Formats: sequence, C-alpha cells, structure tokens
Amino acid sequence: MKILVTGSNGLLGQKLVALLRQQSEVQLVATSRGANKLADVYPEVQFVTLDVADAAQVHEVIGRERPTHLMHTAAMTNVDECELNQAECWHQNVEAVANLVAACEQHQVHVLHLSTDFIFSGAEGPLTEEAVPEPVNFYGQSKLAAEQLVQACRAPWAILRTVLVYGTAHDYGRTNIVTWVRDSLQAGKPIKVVNDQFRTPTLAEDLAMGCWLAARHNATGIYHISGQEQYTPYQIAQAVAAYFNLDAILITPVDASIFTQPARRPLRTGFIIDKAKRDLGYQPRTLAEGIALLTSQMV
Repeated sequence: MKILVTGSNGLLGQKLVALLRQQSEVQLVATSRGANKLADVYPEVQFVTLDVADAAQVHEVIGRERPTHLMHTAAMTNVDECELNQAECWHQNVEAVANLVAACEQHQVHVLHLSTDFIFSGAEGPLTEEAVPEPVNFYGQSKLAAEQLVQACRAPWAILRTVLVYGTAHDYGRTNIVTWVRDSLQAGKPIKVVNDQFRTPTLAEDLAMGCWLAARHNATGIYHISGQEQYTPYQIAQAVAAYFNLDAILITPVDASIFTQPARRPLRTGFIIDKAKRDLGYQPRTLAEGIALLTSQMV
C-alpha cells in the first residue's frame, strides 16, 4: 500500500503520519500546503508540498507518486471563517475535492474523504450513515457538496464522517476543548460553556485509527467514525475539571443563543458507530481515556 495524506500539518494529519509510519506494509507520502511541521519529528517520512486547491499541482503529484490510497484531511474547518469567506471556503472544500477526485479517477486511487456531522441540521442525533443531510451553515454546505463529488467518483471511495475532534499536535496553534477548559480553570478564569448542543467527541488518535482501518479493509461507502458517548460541551468541561481536580464552580452552563457567531451550529448531532465497529473493527476510547491520553502528551 502507498498512502498519500493531504493536510499532514493538521491535527488529524499529524496523527495519521504518526500511525501510518509504523505500518510495515505502508509506504507513506505526507503532503501539506505549508512547510512540513513534522520534519524534525519524523525526518524519515517523505513529504511533498501540495496545495489541493491547485488542480495542476494535484494532477502532477498524484501522477508522479501513484498512491494506492489517498486520505483527504485538508480542509477549511473554521466554521465562522467559512460563513464570512464563502468563496474561499468553496475553493478549499469543494473545488479542491473536485481536483482530487479527477486525479484519483485517472489513476484509480482509492479515495478516503473526511467529512463532518455539520452536514446535518441538528434536529436529532445520534445519527446513522443513512440520516439525510440538511446543513445549517456554509461550512456544512461545502462539506456536503464535497461528499457528493466523492460519491460520483469513478474510482473506489469511502466517506469518513466525524464529530468534534480533540487532541494535541506538534506546532499546532489551535486549541481544543480539553486544553481550553484545563488552562482556563487552572488560571482561575470563569468560563461559559454550551449546554444545549450534543456531540460524540472524537479523540484524534481514534479517528486516525478509523482512517487506517478503512484503508486496510479497502472500505467503500459511508462510515461514521467518532466517539460513542454523547455529551454536551458543558458535560465535557465538567469531566475535564473532575479529571484535573479543578474548581468546576467556575464553569457556567449557557444556551448557545447567548453567543453571537456568524454561523449557526447544529444543536444535536453525534454518531451511531455500529457500522464502523462491525465492518472495520473500530473501537474508540472513552472520553475519560481520551483525556488521560491527552494529559500524558501535554506533560
């Protein structure tokens, strides 16, 4: 197997590089738009600069490298930025996928495309793979349009949807709910956390494993890959406070309506992951196990 990963500088991309480099049967090609953040961490891993929104570059790299599988993790994922900069969001999340699909069709590369619970309305959850998408923000619209491009691909494809990914990565500017809550409470800072949104939070290492299992099984179709416990962000914050023995009185539960954000969020999502467990052998960690792993990495 030769696996090309897009977005290797991102949270999931870094976890995939860490996991796939250990698989003896895998030849790994890491790609990202910027300089390789993992150059000093994994100097043995082949890295190629790739802007997936550049059609000529996509065809050149995939034509030269000829991977058997492509894991597409690169995307514009800041939901409010997508709402405010819709043309750029469409360029990065949809036109880029069209480029990748065309190149993968030409060379018969198995496409594994990462998608999101934000393609759903939030009216109900947790959801199976058969749930009908109805996005409530532009980010969700762009990811749904990308899914439709992948589903029309004339090479083998799988869509791997996930939910509220958390983890820590090398030289990674963005925070996550676990570190944000921990750092705020350690500083004695009161925080307001939403209590009317429901998710199945996903440890980045678990998502990477789900991607690898899908590639190893040459899986096709749609799979929900997430944690299996449904929580509100407030409940996650409470769990973080309890784990670190911090003052949970500083955490105030609030309705999402008090925040003025450009993009609407679906209220209730989360995934039923029975198909991934049955077909792929996927077994995610609990939230408590995820927090413990994250803590060991942050020391």
